[in-house]
Amino acid sequence: MTTRRTRPAPRPPEGTPPRAELARQARAVLADAVRIAHWAAGTPGPGTATPLAAHALERAATALELSPAQVRAGWDRARLAGLVELHGDTARPGWRLRAWDRDDSAVLRGWVALFDAWSLVHAAPEGVEAGAVAEAIEAVPQVLSLLQLSAGPVTVPALLDLLGQRVAELHEERCEVPLGPGRTASAAPAGTDADRAAATAGPDRSADLNALLLDWALEGLAAVGALTLGRGHATLTPLGNWAVWVKLEQICVAAQSPAGNIEQSAADMLLGCARLTPGPARDEYRAWLAARTIRSAVAELLAVARGEDALLRGLAFEALRVVGAPAEPEVRAVLAEPSLRPYALLWLAEYEGNDPDDAQDVLSREESTWLWVDTAAAVADHGETGLLVRHLDSAVQGTVPALLDEVRAVGHPRTVQVLVALAAAHPDPALAKAVRRAAFQVHTGGA
Repeated sequence: MTTRRTRPAPRPPEGTPPRAELARQARAVLADAVRIAHWAAGTPGPGTATPLAAHALERAATALELSPAQVRAGWDRARLAGLVELHGDTARPGWRLRAWDRDDSAVLRGWVALFDAWSLVHAAPEGVEAGAVAEAIEAVPQVLSLLQLSAGPVTVPALLDLLGQRVAELHEERCEVPLGPGRTASAAPAGTDADRAAATAGPDRSADLNALLLDWALEGLAAVGALTLGRGHATLTPLGNWAVWVKLEQICVAAQSPAGNIEQSAADMLLGCARLTPGPARDEYRAWLAARTIRSAVAELLAVARGEDALLRGLAFEALRVVGAPAEPEVRAVLAEPSLRPYALLWLAEYEGNDPDDAQDVLSREESTWLWVDTAAAVADHGETGLLVRHLDSAVQGTVPALLDEVRAVGHPRTVQVLVALAAAHPDPALAKAVRRAAFQVHTGGA
């Protein structure tokens, strides 16, 4: 057995307000969102999407004495901060809303969720290519780091210079080699819109684009209370300063990982984390993610999840939970894949604010059964015999015969192997015999 050297709890930068004061500031930022969340949770059918349905928007504006624009913005924030959960046409209070007045940690987690989603709060400039917007989002952590390290106002030109440098690094990582003024040879297929734009864009236009995107990013971060804007400069608020410090500290702690997983492939990294407890495993995930672009990391994790190893499938989605909001579009896109759908549904339910203990409710009976078989396959391949026997208790079916009937029908490719392993492990001869019979029926295609 190896031991990990513990590290004293790091102290926030001098001048950081106490958590109670930070929570008070977060409550102030989200005050309208909390009011709208309470209204939506107590009103039948307030709407299913952003923006609210027109009739609900008018009712909310009248009831809360806010403008329609304020209601729409508050609704967006309530959803992003996990204050409300949508179930069909009904909005229900999220767990953070229920704990809002008494739990400072819940408040700060809700605000950090909003902070992480700043690019969704403030619409991107019209007419700007999605790839350029994504590059700006990816460069913002460096901008925030400079603001945090400066511990005071930073001029916009300095931030613009850093943004431009980071964007250039991203181009270099993608092997986009400059051919001349304003032209690049991209790794993308020739003839794409991006290539045509790059071929015609001059250096002035590139600088103008970066300036436009920096203004958008600063305004978006200001909109969620992370910074304030002055004449030609920006300054982190106490909340923003604390949040950036926390994220930098997490990366630094994670980077000290003794397991050496940072340079490994996603599959090897996940296997290396398989026997870690949740806290150290998350540190490993953060370290691995910090060494990669979010886009490539998410793609690699989902590629591993599509493989045959059920253990890695589950661990891949645990790592995606650490990614958070940036992974949401890719996770939502795999809902159509049967092998990933149950994991994606649970991920999205927790991302949208559901209590993890209640997240299973989003799965259909068939999806729950499929997930039970997949988890059993992971236990059979990597776990101990006793775990497989205890796994029976987690099935949604009330009896073993009912479970076997539904397992046979669900069509999981590992059904036979799981049933054979369970029959071999179970100490009850009668039950083991029934399970072996079910395995034989699945194998032969019998009823």
